[in-house]
Amino acid sequence: MTFPDGFLWGTATAAHQVEGGNHGNDWWAWEQVPGHIKNGDRSDPACDHYRRYASDFDLLKRLHQNAHRLSLEWSRIEPTPGEFSQPAIQHYREVLQALVDRGMVPLVTLHHFTNPTWVADAGGWEAPETADRFARYAERVATELGGLARFWITINEPTVIAYQGYVRGEWPPGKRDLGAAARALVTMVRGHWMAYTRIKSLHPDAQIGVAHHLRVFDPARPFMPQDRAVAAAFNRVFNETILKSLRLGRLVFPLTRAGSATGPAHTQDFIGLNYYARELVRFNRRYRDELFGERVLPADAPRSDLNWELYPEGLFRALRSLSRERLPIIVTENGIADAADAMRPDFLLSHLGAMKRAIQSGVPVRGYFHWTCFDNFEWAEGYSAKFGLIACDPATQERRVRHSARLYAEICRANDLPVSVELPPAPRADEEPAGPTDLR
Repeated sequence: MTFPDGFLWGTATAAHQVEGGNHGNDWWAWEQVPGHIKNGDRSDPACDHYRRYASDFDLLKRLHQNAHRLSLEWSRIEPTPGEFSQPAIQHYREVLQALVDRGMVPLVTLHHFTNPTWVADAGGWEAPETADRFARYAERVATELGGLARFWITINEPTVIAYQGYVRGEWPPGKRDLGAAARALVTMVRGHWMAYTRIKSLHPDAQIGVAHHLRVFDPARPFMPQDRAVAAAFNRVFNETILKSLRLGRLVFPLTRAGSATGPAHTQDFIGLNYYARELVRFNRRYRDELFGERVLPADAPRSDLNWELYPEGLFRALRSLSRERLPIIVTENGIADAADAMRPDFLLSHLGAMKRAIQSGVPVRGYFHWTCFDNFEWAEGYSAKFGLIACDPATQERRVRHSARLYAEICRANDLPVSVELPPAPRADEEPAGPTDLR
């Protein structure tokens, strides 16, 4: 069985990570503080994609991708409260049109981690008013650009924003406050509800969802009741809280401790799944802010450059779990930090094989977007973490197609996994793809 007809094959990016020149948001301000970003890296120039998008899309099209996930930069579109930039809107209109002209399906993310500086200064996601501000921005984007894209993601990884920014304090706004994290999540849920309603009023056929980062949490010692309880708590808080709140149209515990907001039920037309790794957890009373769970790695676990366990079975498990939502699913991110490109080919084959098994078991997966096409600015890791199918040097802006990109191109072309893999030499970025590998 090949993958379903019309399956979406692409790569995913985020504006701040690839565009360069985004100086009006909270992340750019965060980057100016020594110690926040590895090696003192900054997001400008990143991949200079703001100027190079057309040639970048040409390359992705030559690599047989039929879709692309990208985000819009809120701080470009609304640089000051209520003032929308027509040049920025026109730029993103041309970006989306460039994808349409190449026969590539756009999947547009409205918020991918960055807030305009004026939103951050007004309290960011902790401020209840941010939900209204976000919905106003979403409505304007839908008015201007809604005819160019059918698939929309309101917010990328709400739980990651709350965890990294308000629990760990490693991302903006740099807090370590569980109450603030819960308040931020409540505002994000409200913002999604409001944005969903406004976009649907303008474009009833739009398909709207949230990109959820799900991790598999297993007890480090399955025979220990404490470890099983901690793993269940992690799964409940990190994986299930937002999904259940959106399904029911009301906040569920533990968000009810931070608010009592309600909204329309079933405000997801599809589920976006970002999956990267599994985490083993064991009870440790010293980890109070981490639900008393200490995260551990088995000694023999294969790991990425970021020390994340490579666990393809977790993608199968996550997809099977999401099938209970009874909605189409799009894998909106899945990738590996692998500078040498030594593990990525097997990562692709094993994870796509797990996804194919899920589809064969009845899970309604409609597309796969690999993270990412180009090495880019990986938030606190700067340029040190190499997730790209295509290498990109921020100093020279040279694009170099890796072997794994060649493999992925053949999968996209065939709409199936190869029986055997014999990768040709990687071409230059301006070369046409070589002939197919040995495919069934």
